[in-house]
Amino acid sequence: MRPSDLVMGVTLSSVHNSRTPVVLLQMANLASGVGNGAVMIIVPWLVLERTESAAAAGLVAAVSTIPAVLVVPAVGIAIDRVGRKSVSVVSDIASAVSVFAFPVVGWLVGLDLTWILVLAIVGSSLDPAGYTARKSLIVDAARAGGVRLATLNGVHEALFAVGWTVGPLIGAGLIATMGAEQAMWIPGGLFVVAAACIWAMRVGDLGQESRILNDSDPGAVGLTRGLVALWSDKALRTLTIAIMVLAGVYLPTESVILPVYFESLGQPEGLGFVIAGLAGGSVVGAVSFGWLSKRWTHFQIIRAALIGTAISVIPMSFLPPLPLLVVFGLVLGLSWGPMEPLLNTLVQERIPAHEQGRVFSIQLTAFYVFPPLAMLATGAASEQWGVRAVYPVLAAALVVTLMVTLSLSAIRDVDRTTAN
Repeated sequence: MRPSDLVMGVTLSSVHNSRTPVVLLQMANLASGVGNGAVMIIVPWLVLERTESAAAAGLVAAVSTIPAVLVVPAVGIAIDRVGRKSVSVVSDIASAVSVFAFPVVGWLVGLDLTWILVLAIVGSSLDPAGYTARKSLIVDAARAGGVRLATLNGVHEALFAVGWTVGPLIGAGLIATMGAEQAMWIPGGLFVVAAACIWAMRVGDLGQESRILNDSDPGAVGLTRGLVALWSDKALRTLTIAIMVLAGVYLPTESVILPVYFESLGQPEGLGFVIAGLAGGSVVGAVSFGWLSKRWTHFQIIRAALIGTAISVIPMSFLPPLPLLVVFGLVLGLSWGPMEPLLNTLVQERIPAHEQGRVFSIQLTAFYVFPPLAMLATGAASEQWGVRAVYPVLAAALVVTLMVTLSLSAIRDVDRTTAN
């Protein structure tokens, strides 16, 4: 068998040309996104109910991300060694158990801050494995269903964004109707649904097939090999670093700048409108990637996305009236939306299949580390000087990063055909 046969889909496993795996993967993707979005709202609510301390809620949020940063690098090795489906199913089942534990522990001994912190740490350590494994399964589902990879990448990221948008709304509704503790049964059930959907998928594992073909075993040096694979591809390395920096500048807009601004105005509904514009634009932008990829090169998509981001974030940084903020937020979401599916596609096209899990996990680790640090710095600066002073500086940093990224010769290499 030639390596090119793997790319064309003539592999060690048969191709059924059924759309069922595509549907099942996206059902799992959406269920997990909604479940995580709901938990993201319910956990801090539980903390506030028991402690009435915003600092305690912040402590739980911050501390619970630390183990995930340590676990994520090993996730890629597990995906490439054990298999994409297996890691996804086990991760979602474990996530469900960790979420079900909230009401169970509450019933047995009572939930206090220590228990909430422990369970939050366990849950946040498990989630990245499922997320990364499902992302690795996109290429297998696309092959089985005869779907264009770029199209499915766009749909996958769009549905995950929908889940993260709808999840907090569902979480808030569950808190109001069931109480925060009992509300955890619902997102836990969604993780079970996600696991069942992945288990029901009948697809090959391109990563395992490629590993056998290349006689590769991701052992102790597995993570290093993934890092080498990413670092040796100049275009992918440059784009990963650029997106990490841009996300670190962009995400504080949603999590710090806009909430502080609208809270000072006493207009929570205004925050909702702007976030809805950002989220809606992101969904449409992600879905459009499949359409754009038929008409533009990868570099043209990157250039349009980054220029559109700059054009929208500059006027947003001056905090204009609400209608304009919503419009610019929509444009920002539309512009940034194609970037995540594009990054997925580049990994799938340029990295050998048996190393993709490790590369995805390394990227996820970088995205876990830098944006939270940027959020902390933005929050401290906003408290010191105010959002009207900080936001233009943040926007200027983003624009400079965009300009530097587009000026690098390595970024133009994204359209080069690789041996993969």
